[in-house]
Amino acid sequence: MSDRVDARDVQMDANNLFREDVITDRGIGTIRMLSPLRSDGTADSSRKTVFVGEAQMMTSMGPLPIPFEIEASSLAAAVAGYGDAAREAIERAAREIQDMRRQAASSIVIPQGGVGLPPGGRPGGGKIQIP
Repeated sequence: MSDRVDARDVQMDANNLFREDVITDRGIGTIRMLSPLRSDGTADSSRKTVFVGEAQMMTSMGPLPIPFEIEASSLAAAVAGYGDAAREAIERAAREIQDMRRQAASSIVIPQGGVGLPPGGRPGGGKIQIP
């Protein structure tokens, strides 16, 4: 697993810094505006601002947060594109959940040689005995 990070080598990438601002309408949406910075804290105009929206999808286990990137060059464009990007992300998440359910339902579980049964193959050991 070459993707694992060794705890002794944890460092931030000074060439990939962003300032995060949270924008909300206090109703339906949240957008995180990630503004690129240089390591000295000044704005880095050579990289583009990234907009990440977040929506929630209700599941049987409770609300599931769904983050998604919004392709936009300004905050106004990100706000305007929020609905379409959220709808697409929610539909994609719903398809992935259905695929996982299908895979789980189609998996076959075979017990190995009667695991859990006493010798002779009959369960027992309860207090009620039938003659």
